Amino acid sequence: MDRIIYTAMTGASAAANRQAVLSNNLANVSTSGFRTELSAYRAVPLRGEGATTRVFALEATAGHRNASGPALRTGRDLDAMPTGGNWFAVQGLDGTEAYTRAGGFEISPTGVLQTSTGLPVLSDAGAPIELPRDSVISLGFDGTISAKTGNQPSTVVGRLKLATPTAEDPLRRGNDGLFRPTSGEPLPNDANARIMIGVLEGSNVNAVETMVGMIQTARQFEVQMRLLQTAESNDRSAGQLLGLQG
Repeated sequence: MDRIIYTAMTGASAAANRQAVLSNNLANVSTSGFRTELSAYRAVPLRGEGATTRVFALEATAGHRNASGPALRTGRDLDAMPTGGNWFAVQGLDGTEAYTRAGGFEISPTGVLQTSTGLPVLSDAGAPIELPRDSVISLGFDGTISAKTGNQPSTVVGRLKLATPTAEDPLRRGNDGLFRPTSGEPLPNDANARIMIGVLEGSNVNAVETMVGMIQTARQFEVQMRLLQTAESNDRSAGQLLGLQG
C-alpha cells in the first residue's frame, strides 16, 4: 500500500515546487534581464532493504533558459544591453562578483555607478566605478564610460566589465537572483564584448507558456492528491476486512 503513497506524496511535492517556480517566472515577466527558471524532476528508487520497489520524484537541476529577451528601446544614456552572450559584472550583497543582464544603471548620491537595485557596477579591473561629481556621464559601445564636466572636453573615466561565460564554466542562478560561475571564480573581462546604448533587455519569460504550465501543474497536483485519498480509502477498507476475519 505504501508504494502508491510514496509516488503520490513525492509527486504532489514536486508539483508544488514547480508551481512556485512558474509563479516566480510569471511575477518577473516585466523584470529587465530576467532569465526563465526551469524545473525538472526524475523518478528515483527508494534505497533500503525491502523498499527498492518504492519510487519517488526528485527535483533535478535544470538551470535557466539562456535565450536573450527582447530589446526594449528607452533612449536613456545610462541604459545598456549586452550583445550576444555577454554579462555585466556587479558586486553582490555578499561582496562577491556576480553577473546580470539588467543594464538600467544609475548614479548613487556618492557618485558610484550602480544598478537599479543599488548594487555597485564593476569596472574591467573588478572594482566599483566612481564617477566625477556634477558630470554628464555617457557610455560607449565597447563599455567605456565618459564624463563631461562643464565646458571641458569629455574624458574616459573607466570601462564596464563585460564577461562571457563558457560551456566549461557556465553561470548558475543564486538565491539573490544574480548569476555566478559554477567554478566560483570570477570570469575574465572580455575586451571584444559590445553593448547597445539606450536599450534594455526585457525578460525572456513567455507569459502564455508559463500560465499554461501553471494550469497543467495544478491539475497534476490534484491527481496526486486524489491518489493519496484513494490510498487512504483502500487502507481503511483493508483494515475493515481484516477486522471481520479476526
